Amino acid sequence: MRRFFKIIFLIVVVLAIFLFIYAIKKYDEMRFEMYKLVDYYPKLTTQIFDKNGKLIANYFDEENRLYTDFDDIPARMIEALVAIEDTAFFEHSGVNFEANIRATMKNIVALGYKEGASTLTQQLVKNVILTREKTLKRKLNEVFLSLYIEKKLTKEQIIERYLNHVYFGHGYYGIKTAADGYFHKTLPMLTLKEMAMLVGIPRSPSNYDPTKNYNLSLGRANSVLFRMKQLGWITESEYEESRNEEPVVFNDTLTKNRAPYVVDEVIKQASKMFEDVRSGGYQIYTTIDLDVQDLAQESLVYGYNEMLKRVENKTDITLLNGAMVVSNNRNGEVLALVGGIDYVKSNFNRATSSNRQTGSSFKPFIYQIALNLGYSTVSLIPDISRVYVENSGAVWAPKNIEGSFQGLITLKESITKSRNLATINLINEIGLDVVHEELVKMGFKGLANDLSIALGSYGISPLKYSKFFGMFANGGEVIEPILIKKMVNRFGNEEAFETTKYRLLEPEQSYLMVDMLKNVVEAGTGRAARVAGIEIAGKTGTTNDNVDAWFCGFNPDINVIVWYGKDDNTPMPRSETGGATSVVPFAYFMKKYIEMYPQTTRKFAIPEGVKRGAHEGKEEFFTKRSPLPNAANSYRVNEKDLLF
Repeated sequence: MRRFFKIIFLIVVVLAIFLFIYAIKKYDEMRFEMYKLVDYYPKLTTQIFDKNGKLIANYFDEENRLYTDFDDIPARMIEALVAIEDTAFFEHSGVNFEANIRATMKNIVALGYKEGASTLTQQLVKNVILTREKTLKRKLNEVFLSLYIEKKLTKEQIIERYLNHVYFGHGYYGIKTAADGYFHKTLPMLTLKEMAMLVGIPRSPSNYDPTKNYNLSLGRANSVLFRMKQLGWITESEYEESRNEEPVVFNDTLTKNRAPYVVDEVIKQASKMFEDVRSGGYQIYTTIDLDVQDLAQESLVYGYNEMLKRVENKTDITLLNGAMVVSNNRNGEVLALVGGIDYVKSNFNRATSSNRQTGSSFKPFIYQIALNLGYSTVSLIPDISRVYVENSGAVWAPKNIEGSFQGLITLKESITKSRNLATINLINEIGLDVVHEELVKMGFKGLANDLSIALGSYGISPLKYSKFFGMFANGGEVIEPILIKKMVNRFGNEEAFETTKYRLLEPEQSYLMVDMLKNVVEAGTGRAARVAGIEIAGKTGTTNDNVDAWFCGFNPDINVIVWYGKDDNTPMPRSETGGATSVVPFAYFMKKYIEMYPQTTRKFAIPEGVKRGAHEGKEEFFTKRSPLPNAANSYRVNEKDLLF
């Protein structure tokens, strides 16, 4: 008998030594893997918000996960989880050996894997570090790692990691994501039944996903509630009340993306600053106003549909698309950015990535140079034909759209009627080299050094263009458009972003252009952009053969850039011009915008340096730099006196 006990003792000792050696070996092999749980940094969803805190979209790489701290998890949620998954969780040291032995015996009797006895700790280890294969080796690894993890982490930390990591079906990882996705609620707002539904899902996410199998999910939740009642953790009345509840479940897309063109640009910009933006769990606060964004998209589609009514040959509108950018004149904040008619059909962002010729919408910048050189709004320029012979022998004979000439006309009349020949002659009078140099100083890059700039040969994206048009209403300050205001990382660290600005014009000089562009809307090519009860200024633009149609308009508060054209740069139908096409969605937008924001400033402020005068029976504005003909001395000033 003594010999028998000695043999048993030796077997136990050998087994203990074997297990000790195995444990050391496993620890050495997997110590780095263990720290996936100790230093737990899972992939997290980045969320993008508008300026008012409304969610624009969730953005994630593979796993859609919103993280929550243990302190923010309701106590009833933890009770429900422990009740159904691991009743002895707060008593065991990572492995429930009694339950494991019981399950092993059942599996031996059944000659197969019929029952598991994994604790929450083991489930966490299996999900984060190991695979889900059902082998003895994997089970031994799971046991050793679970025992080790329990030495390194508190029970609260294990619960926190478990509820943040596991899969809850429908593409939701983590309890916070699931609560928001299925019920549109934060964790504290959940009912007991909703908590029970959620903690019941991880056992079989495909079966218990309430958007797919609602009744199965309810049944599983009722099992959770019954177990809680058995344990005495809820009362009979609480059980009955919750058992009969049938929560409303939402079947949302994972991204909840309300502004895909905005999201693409935000992620593009954020990625340049933070490489892990796709999985780093950032909160990105933008300048976008979702109400304005929705209105801009609606307006662009409205203008597109109006075009379709005019076009008889529908093949003419193949590849036709558009873009709209709305920004705040005073601070450069982008309120809306629409890169196309339909993101599903084309995700190319024309608002940021296109480089389209501007047509006559570019003329204000040329005329502004003239004003700063001493021309007045009523200075006369010749609207007459010119023929240019290039060195190659090619002949260039530009003409007005109407094909007519008006002789001597004022700057204001020329820009109001968008006269091409008068603009070319103005450049010749000032000097092409001077105009080109001053345009470069304004910030225009890659500008051709020839007279084609008078007709808007310059190419630019709507977003970049908004920067330059904003300076007129902004008293001569150029403000870089800004889309991201603040980013907060997973640790709560915050980084704010500011725009850059620089003064290009004196306020009184920029107001002269505002006055001229108001006339474009009141009496010129932009008449269809008029909106009752508010002053509007702007400029139309149409490129050769109707390839591009622009309207760049603004009120005292906001600046709106509208563009239409074909993606392959082929001509649109002849009916589609800036004055007929792009003004339509602008007016539609502006009418609804001032209804949405009735506090919008209705009139442009007149700077102190601007004076009123009379010219040929009409009231005109003038400044010291740009006097009227019957006002002081000269039309011109020295270049050294220019601000830009």
